[in-house]
Amino acid sequence: MTDTRPPVPPFDLESAVAKTQAAEDVWNTRDPHRVALAYTEDSVWRNRDVFLVGREKIVEFLTAKWERERDYVLRKSLWGFRENRMAVRFQYEWHNAEGQWFRSYGNELWEFAENGLMRRREASINDVLINESDRRYFGPRAEAERGPGHDIPLD
Repeated sequence: MTDTRPPVPPFDLESAVAKTQAAEDVWNTRDPHRVALAYTEDSVWRNRDVFLVGREKIVEFLTAKWERERDYVLRKSLWGFRENRMAVRFQYEWHNAEGQWFRSYGNELWEFAENGLMRRREASINDVLINESDRRYFGPRAEAERGPGHDIPLD
């Protein structure tokens, strides 16, 4: 493993928060190739009811996801951590080809390799129909909205 993606485990509160924010930032690029570089070559995923292994499959999955989920914008929040594992909650908003908006709520379990790349990701996600006027996210998180006191709302 020659690639390193700091911060690396074992995590403390500061590094776990930084890792969570970095994940949010890269996912908000909606660039499947860039996102996949945060995962080990043999990373194992469960995303809803989809099971896949490896960066190539991650790129394929994310490419199809962002073709369906238009104008996707994401927020993540650290839930807990220990050594090389984290639990994260998230919300993202998107619309389909017909223009219907959704807010997707979920939780992820992450496990990291020693080099800071994620080797396992399990995501449970639920979608809720929203009106466009109910949107709360309009782009990547502003610098002033990062860190303590800027958690995502429950509903």
